[in-house]
Amino acid sequence: MENELAAAFWDIHPVNPGHLLVIPKAHKPTFFDLNEAEVLAINELLHRGKNLIEQKFAPDGYNLGINIGKYGGQTIMHCHIHLMPRYQGDVPDPTGGIRNSLPPAKI
Repeated sequence: MENELAAAFWDIHPVNPGHLLVIPKAHKPTFFDLNEAEVLAINELLHRGKNLIEQKFAPDGYNLGINIGKYGGQTIMHCHIHLMPRYQGDVPDPTGGIRNSLPPAKI
């Protein structure tokens, strides 16, 4: 999917089936570098993407994720927003959201 300022596509390393990425078309390193029009364009695709995911995968919930900077977990230095469908039973206890769907951090 796309609009004038943003694009959406399936993540090549999905957390769950239906994991979608939404990005600005212009190179912007982080979410905080986006202008208002780009934020609105991304928001539109997040909503369209959710509708598509509902039709194709029928998830039970969602997480939105934005990693910002190396120490925020960002590995691709182009802004991208994860729309991650969640399914009943994908983790034993979904309390705490995404924190409990990933292995514990090693500190």
